[in-house]
Amino acid sequence: MAPEESTAAETTAPDTIAPAATAPEAALLEPAPPETAGLVRGLGPLQATAVVVSTIIGTGIFLVAAPMARATGSAFLVLTTWLVGTIIALCGTLCFAELGAAFPLAGGLYVYLNRGLGPVYGFLFGWTTSVIATPVAMATIAAGFVRFTSYLFPAINTPLLVLPIGHDGFTLTWAQPFAAAIVLAVTALNCLSVRVGGGFQLLLGSIKVGAIALIIVAGTLFAAAPSAPQVAGAMNATGATGSITTAVLSALVPVMWAYNGFQNLGFLGGEIRDPTRHFAKALIVGVLVVGALYVLANVTYFHVLPFESVATSQHVATDVVQTIFGPKGAIWLTVAMCISALASLHAVTMAESRAPYAMARRGQFFELTARVHPKFRSPVGALLFVGCVSALVALTGTFEQLYSLYVFSMWGFFALAAVALMRLRVREPHLERPYRAWGYPWTPLLFGVAAFALTANLLMEQPVRSSIGLLVTLAGLPFYRAWRAREHAS
Repeated sequence: MAPEESTAAETTAPDTIAPAATAPEAALLEPAPPETAGLVRGLGPLQATAVVVSTIIGTGIFLVAAPMARATGSAFLVLTTWLVGTIIALCGTLCFAELGAAFPLAGGLYVYLNRGLGPVYGFLFGWTTSVIATPVAMATIAAGFVRFTSYLFPAINTPLLVLPIGHDGFTLTWAQPFAAAIVLAVTALNCLSVRVGGGFQLLLGSIKVGAIALIIVAGTLFAAAPSAPQVAGAMNATGATGSITTAVLSALVPVMWAYNGFQNLGFLGGEIRDPTRHFAKALIVGVLVVGALYVLANVTYFHVLPFESVATSQHVATDVVQTIFGPKGAIWLTVAMCISALASLHAVTMAESRAPYAMARRGQFFELTARVHPKFRSPVGALLFVGCVSALVALTGTFEQLYSLYVFSMWGFFALAAVALMRLRVREPHLERPYRAWGYPWTPLLFGVAAFALTANLLMEQPVRSSIGLLVTLAGLPFYRAWRAREHAS
């Protein structure tokens, strides 16, 4: 049996690898003090691929067709946007595959930006991820889970409190505290070992892929297409934002949310067995599977339902299955979608909690988040931090209100990942790269430009929410200076 497949390979994962350069920004990668209770390389190739699929496929594919339809006013533009988003995600996947295979360490993009652009960039990414992006991602997935649950139990949407805040006011229903409770429960589950988490993802990932495949097959074989006048009318509709380019950019926001997670395997780089062989393959295969399912599922939605029904639906996938199989089929699909959301929440929590852990190990975040469970070898301190903050965020908003904040907070850093990759190719040509991005330099260029364009469009369309994300990122600068000063003093 190959060493990476044996249980003996499940050893303590090093926090670092030997850097090929001695530049100041590589200081992060110098060996850390040994820790007998560090993380372990417990994820095999199948588990790593399952993590990719489960992280990406969460709530988005079952919910975002409606806001996309409203943004574009056209079924054709919705499907075009999905194709564009899939290409962008694949280009980003190739970039992260090269970086992750070269630097298989806990922390992912935090490590890549430190090495490629400098410590301040890595810190600001890790800070933003830890204090806003991960909590928002977890809260958004939990909000999607609650929306699925409300189909089965409508009383969840019963208002508890209405406050006259802002233009529309703030309404607290049972949904928000329920979402917060789900976040805390999944956080507790993640305190178990990464091997248990990987097995959990393999099981639940299979269920969610099966649910989407069922929608596609059933919609293709058993559903009658909407009448021609309805489809034609939808195709000629004018997008809500006016120009086609602006409409597609707006619709890209939920698409990129639906693809969120393609970058997350990098966070677990220090826990994958033989990452030089398995990292890039698991990431690319996982994203290709998800991309095919996403595009085919959306084709099925518009094949089964009239455009107007898609645009106004709160549960698009459920409505499709109900049209084909009736109410009982819709109930079973809703249960499967709830499982999908829980699996995605578990995967995101497992992966993104490694960013504050990696930062704290370098003295760049709160000391609590460096703690590792003595038995399960999980980063329990970081898990508790992101879980508690996420539960608070879950009390503040609904699905649509949350995902755009996440996309703005993160996609600027994703663009910087492409810059870091290209800079490393120039500055460290002899760095060992087990995988090299296909189509270089065009794939990182396309990904970087698209990510910057998406971020800029969000800033113009949603200035208040985007400004919150920007302010949180910039608020990390004084913390960076303080932690750097303490590091130099010690």
